Amino acid sequence: MSPVAVILPAAGRSTRFGGQDKLSTKLAGQPVLQRSVMAFLDRADVAHVIIATNDFAATHAALTASPSSEAILANPKLNICRGGQHRALSVQSALSHVPAEIEWVAVHDAARPLVSVELIDRTFFAAAEHGAAVPALPIGLTVKQAIGPLPAKVMKTLPRHQLWAMQTPQVMRRADMVCAFATCALPLEQVTDDVQLLELAGKEVWLVEGEDRNLKITTATDIRLAELFLNANGGLA
Repeated sequence: MSPVAVILPAAGRSTRFGGQDKLSTKLAGQPVLQRSVMAFLDRADVAHVIIATNDFAATHAALTASPSSEAILANPKLNICRGGQHRALSVQSALSHVPAEIEWVAVHDAARPLVSVELIDRTFFAAAEHGAAVPALPIGLTVKQAIGPLPAKVMKTLPRHQLWAMQTPQVMRRADMVCAFATCALPLEQVTDDVQLLELAGKEVWLVEGEDRNLKITTATDIRLAELFLNANGGLA
């Protein structure tokens, strides 16, 4: 596919991580954010990597806390911009820094440090074929619909075979994303998924196979799980 701009929303407050900045936390000696950035920075099909943050000092610290720091900061593809109060606003802010000539945008959680080359490849390929693509995993649990907070009455059981858990990168055309933001019928704080914007705009979104190791770091337990995935792979990301 033609060159891609990768957006990394990194403006969250890590509230479920115990008060620490999860993106600065080291995973096998390398900060989480560095691993997420490096997954895309050296790819020939990636023209820009844009980090959206509200804490520039913490982001800089996360990018300079390992031997590979100099190469990251010197890379002309890297850009850091101001984030928003919630995810959609951070993505929208970063999107405004994507040059108009860039056809494709990929949004990847800054806290998914173990995304593989193979997963990125197949998601990019599917997006080029269908217009938008997202890696996903099947839901393994029974899911009930109810209106919380608990205790709450069950409304119905959702058919598990039709349910998928979204991962990132979520890849779409830049023009489609710009249009979807402009026409979004929901308040942006209610948009929890990037391709949800495209769905609301009537665009097709296709799912591809995700990976268990492409986990999102949310709690300290996730760091330990990510370390197990690394150890199982001989320490390689």
